[in-house]
Amino acid sequence: MGYRPMSVRSTPALILLFLSLLQPAQTVKHENFKTCSQSGFCKRNRALADRAQAAGASWAAPYELDERTLQLRDGVLTGKIWKTDAGGIELPLQVSLFESGVARVTIDEAQRRAGEITLRHDSKARKERYNEAEKWALVGGHKCQKTAAMETKEGVTTVAYGPDNYEARITHKPFSVQFLRRGEVYVVLNDRNLINVEHWRPKIEKAEGEELTEDEETYWEETFGGNTDSKPRGPESVALDITFPGYDHVYGIPEHATSLSLKETRGGEGNYNEPYRLYNSDVFEYETDSPMTLYGSIPFMQAQKKGSAVGVFWLSAAETWVDVIKTKRNPHALTTEKSSTQTHWISESGLLDVFVLPGPDVTSVYRQYGELTGFTTLPAMFSIAYHQCRWNYISQDDVQDVDRKFDKFDIPYDVIWLDIEHTDGKKYFTWDPLTFGKPESMQKTLAKRDRKLVAIVDPHIKNDGNYAVGKEMVEKGFGVKDKGGDKVYEGWCWPGSSHWVDCFNPAAVDWWKSLFKFDKYIGSTPNLWIWNDMNEPSVFNGPETTMPKDNIHHGNWEHRDVHNINGMSFHNATYEGLKVRLGNGKERRPFVLTRSFFAGSQRSAAMWTGDNQADWPHLQQAFPMLLANGIAGFPFAGADVGGFFGNPSKELLTRWYQAGAFYPFFRGHAHIDAKRREPYLVGEPYVSIIRNAIRLRYSLLPAWYTAFQRASWEGMPILRPHFVVFPDDEAGFAIDDQFFLGDTGLLAKPVVWESATKTTVYFPDDQVYYDYFDFTPYHRKGHHEVPAALEKIPLFMRGGRIIPRKDRPRRSSGLMKYDPYTLVISVSSEGTAGGVLYVDDGETYAHRSGAYIHRAFTFNHGDNALRSENLHPEPEKAAAYNKDMKSVRVERIVVVGVGKGWATKKEVVVKQGSKTWNAKIVYTEGKGGKANTAVVRDPKVSITKDWSVSFM
Repeated sequence: MGYRPMSVRSTPALILLFLSLLQPAQTVKHENFKTCSQSGFCKRNRALADRAQAAGASWAAPYELDERTLQLRDGVLTGKIWKTDAGGIELPLQVSLFESGVARVTIDEAQRRAGEITLRHDSKARKERYNEAEKWALVGGHKCQKTAAMETKEGVTTVAYGPDNYEARITHKPFSVQFLRRGEVYVVLNDRNLINVEHWRPKIEKAEGEELTEDEETYWEETFGGNTDSKPRGPESVALDITFPGYDHVYGIPEHATSLSLKETRGGEGNYNEPYRLYNSDVFEYETDSPMTLYGSIPFMQAQKKGSAVGVFWLSAAETWVDVIKTKRNPHALTTEKSSTQTHWISESGLLDVFVLPGPDVTSVYRQYGELTGFTTLPAMFSIAYHQCRWNYISQDDVQDVDRKFDKFDIPYDVIWLDIEHTDGKKYFTWDPLTFGKPESMQKTLAKRDRKLVAIVDPHIKNDGNYAVGKEMVEKGFGVKDKGGDKVYEGWCWPGSSHWVDCFNPAAVDWWKSLFKFDKYIGSTPNLWIWNDMNEPSVFNGPETTMPKDNIHHGNWEHRDVHNINGMSFHNATYEGLKVRLGNGKERRPFVLTRSFFAGSQRSAAMWTGDNQADWPHLQQAFPMLLANGIAGFPFAGADVGGFFGNPSKELLTRWYQAGAFYPFFRGHAHIDAKRREPYLVGEPYVSIIRNAIRLRYSLLPAWYTAFQRASWEGMPILRPHFVVFPDDEAGFAIDDQFFLGDTGLLAKPVVWESATKTTVYFPDDQVYYDYFDFTPYHRKGHHEVPAALEKIPLFMRGGRIIPRKDRPRRSSGLMKYDPYTLVISVSSEGTAGGVLYVDDGETYAHRSGAYIHRAFTFNHGDNALRSENLHPEPEKAAAYNKDMKSVRVERIVVVGVGKGWATKKEVVVKQGSKTWNAKIVYTEGKGGKANTAVVRDPKVSITKDWSVSFM
């Protein structure tokens, strides 16, 4: 949520301070955020890369692996690296080789680990390098390959491991690691000798008149924007170059407003001059096509070449910068490929901790990453429907009026949201007594149509002695401390003077969870869910609009060590609070939206792309950002429909709803100063077009939910870029304005350009593609111009898929629970089709005990039959749920792409169990080049049982 002048009971001087800090700007204020040259550790490491480039073959990193120290035990290789240019600094090395083929390389610093350093300024910060990121980002269960075997020969140690002839080939001097699969190198660590572990050193006071070197100027303290970072541990950055030999495209490292295929960052036409920055920040009115940091960080990168995918996960919670270079073969490098993508990773603190994911394909990479950091949680059904929000609905009467208007105009929605103005003076867990005096009544009204309420709860807690939550937090020591480590940190945010809850403290988390109990959060009901905003954390008067890096968290870790995890620690605590508030055995799947995130956030939250603008470039930017999030393991993502800042034109708003219908998280939102723009206000024909777009989303909820279910156990993205579906088609590797929806075969390219009446769609193979709405077939691989008038969404069905949907318009998704299904069969060129449907109660955790339906549908032209078969491995566990769902049937089967011979068919034969009956079929000849169709009306088959429909 962006800034605006605040209402605070304060002195005139403070009011002037807020006005100067919070007045809206037209574009992002670059001067408020560092470039690499203004970030000391980034500047130093980039300069090292420049020196290495200039030196060429004569450059060698001063890091040597001591062969005598190497030991391999149960799949874990340990040893010592010596940093030789500083008198011999010991750097413990550990290489863990997992059964999955994933390898983890960790480098620490011995003297910091042993606490043999002296901190400046009498700081209470921990002395060792931060080593707890894995507690937050990783999940357990990783077994090492105990049969791994080691061989050392002529200064190279080779370890063979894993299920696919994997090797780690470690060169001792200078230290580097090649990872090979079946003899082919796929990732190289320190290929260019840019490794750098800044060791601890005492500050040497300079004699009078003696100047600091350029590096020393930022070793022990650093000033930016009037704030000075005391840096009590001195310089401690870690850096490493990682090369992907033969891979021309790399993706991931969200969150950035950039293309899906990452651009180079060392200049040149169309490239950036700055590295991609990962430092979660409240960037006001962010710009598009930029490597600038945004609200969240996932340091995961995937590399793709024809027929092969690999990944790298850089586990650091500190500020991180990533350079990307695409280059021809370097004669001095270790690789033999003709081209490669070279990356340079630089973090301010912590361990050097990198995971190498061998693939060999995208499905394997996403599964491997999900096994490390967890898979996305299976959300409640309502949360993937449409959400209506603005800053702010001004009263409960306003909320109820919006609720009635949606019904009046026959527009479905599931959730209405309340921003910060609903509270009593920006005190979270409260309600404004004048405007929201009866919150429980309001929630009960929404519940009548199975709708929900989401309220905002941010991590900044108002500094007010009469506010029980704030008072208790301070008294119990649950707030983040300032750099002294004794006093709770005070900064400024929406309430004015604020403190920040420290969710790295387990006791603070338990306390935070308790605040969501119904007897604590007065006025809340089981129908209320939570929005965590501003959790980067955003601090209006802090450096780069966030918390000072030398603040102290639980365990005496500095904020610099944990910054990018801070938001996740907060939304995790909120999620757990919502999960347990009903008591054991009564849990419902929580819904939490977060703005700040890290690797692992997918386990407990959805995200959105923050404070975008109501313009065409931001509409165009949304899909590349959402696709990047999806391949980085966090697919439950969306962008504010209509744009947060400003007032969209009617055309832009309409196109945005058409695009938003394909966001995994689908929410309309607007700034407090924006004009009201609920979809029923825009006038005709726009209201009808928007209504159709939202209804399209609702009709396809079965397909969306099935895609989420696969993501929750295998990690496959919900929105799938072309390279995921067609990994051998290099022509599609850079496409980021069209995508496939799950396993449905639906190819979408929503229009994101002003005044468009047609667009160009790329079909990646020679399979037939049908227009979803009018069944126009497209047969040839390549680019096709298609109609795209304002009322038209370019959406296509790839031949060979069966799409489940629900066609009866309802007011909310909950009211669709027992509605019948329609199956749409897009017949392939070969006359076949297949599809999957997953169904559970969409609310509880009963599916974990087997209470779900999982069906496979197949259509074969050979016997002209459609079949439904069970995929549940333990169907007896679904018996009670099947009984509840026994009345849910398939009411219609639409077969697209049938031959003219179907014109004579009048009935089909339906068989379910021991019973057989007939159902009517209606053939329609396609006019004007459109495909022929046949519709089976009410075959009366159950979604809980095996059955067949014969078209003979």
